[in-house]
Amino acid sequence: MATQTVAFPEDHQDTGDFEVIRQSFNAHDRSGGPQRRNKLRTNHSPSQLVHNCVHDSERIIGIRAAMKIVLDFIRTAKLGDLTPAFWDGAEHLEKRAALESAVGELDLLREQLYRENLALRDEVDRVSMFEEIVGTSPALQAALSLAIKVAATDSTVLITGETGTGKELVARAIHRGSDRSSRAFVSVNCAAIPRDLIASELFGHEKGAFTGATQQRLGRFELANGGTIFLDEVGELPVETQIALLRVLQEHEFERVGGTGRIPSDVRVIAATNRDLQAAISAGSFRNDLFYRLHVFPIEVPSLRERKEDIPLLVEYFIDRYARKAGKNIRRVAKKTLELLQSYPWPGNIRELQNVIERSVILCDSETFSIDESWLPLQLSATESKPDIELPRRLEAEEKNIIEEALKASQGRVYGPEGAAAKLGIPRSTLESRIRSLKINKSRFRN
Repeated sequence: MATQTVAFPEDHQDTGDFEVIRQSFNAHDRSGGPQRRNKLRTNHSPSQLVHNCVHDSERIIGIRAAMKIVLDFIRTAKLGDLTPAFWDGAEHLEKRAALESAVGELDLLREQLYRENLALRDEVDRVSMFEEIVGTSPALQAALSLAIKVAATDSTVLITGETGTGKELVARAIHRGSDRSSRAFVSVNCAAIPRDLIASELFGHEKGAFTGATQQRLGRFELANGGTIFLDEVGELPVETQIALLRVLQEHEFERVGGTGRIPSDVRVIAATNRDLQAAISAGSFRNDLFYRLHVFPIEVPSLRERKEDIPLLVEYFIDRYARKAGKNIRRVAKKTLELLQSYPWPGNIRELQNVIERSVILCDSETFSIDESWLPLQLSATESKPDIELPRRLEAEEKNIIEEALKASQGRVYGPEGAAAKLGIPRSTLESRIRSLKINKSRFRN
């Protein structure tokens, strides 16, 4: 663009650089820009996926550096030093307007590359994680069937479940099944960011907005524009940030920290939490109106205790993964080990199972896989472990009896003035979620 609008000095020998930049942009346009991330969803090995991500990220960094050289050259050497005669007459004024337009276009392309590079770098950090959701249990399939149905819509999703159950995997599956799959998926762990920086991280900030803000910064919502943002541990957001998030969900716009201009937001929000948000509302740490904005389509991911039939598949999956990485040949699992893994309650869910398998593979010196029982801390003596396990079961059984009595009194109806939800004084969606979790057949209470 620059060579077409500016007469370079005869002694300038760097026009080849501009040709390289032009070819890079042509290749970028033909590839569809962000669509290159589709390579991350192929069946390549994790190392190949990481290599592809890093290659794309390095390529974008190189293009941005070259663009900066072009912009600096045009602004300083050409716009500043050309003689006034160059701008005389309508033809020269037209060339100047074309040059300024080209500079503006380069600025926009550089900003686009900046956003794509950040998204790619975020993908590099996560691409080595397993992407497939392993399991065939009814509890897991019920949650995935809900994910499939909501993926085709643009509705806000709230994913609940214990820590380590794979809530982010479900969120990524929803994104991949949506019309936004070719755009960015930006994940934010709200619990890992300091409270005084979370607003800047989500919505960006202007230069000078606070001490240390030496330049303007784009927030995660801007990086996810047109795509999906995943707010993990949303229950940890401070109240003032909850208000800003509520505005995004209601009005689809936000302001950067220290800014005054409103920025439109075309982002699908998927939130996740392992906290009881209803209890947080009662305690005053979570806003009631934000809860109902997020609770449009709830999905509860079952714990590993509720899908024990999936443990053999998960064990096989993780053994294969870590054995290949360690260069070991493990052919079988000891029967006693498999029984132990299936009887353990797994308070850390899949993440805890993954850690135990990885540690065992590292120490395994034979073709038969086994684990050390001491690595399962809750497998204590019967007198020590039984009360800890039995209490949740007794509470769950009591909750199931209460819900079944309400369904019986309402003849199987969940909603409406005479429905079970009204009798129990809880939202219909919450009751439906508990009915699925407790595996209650509400149809047997109907006349």
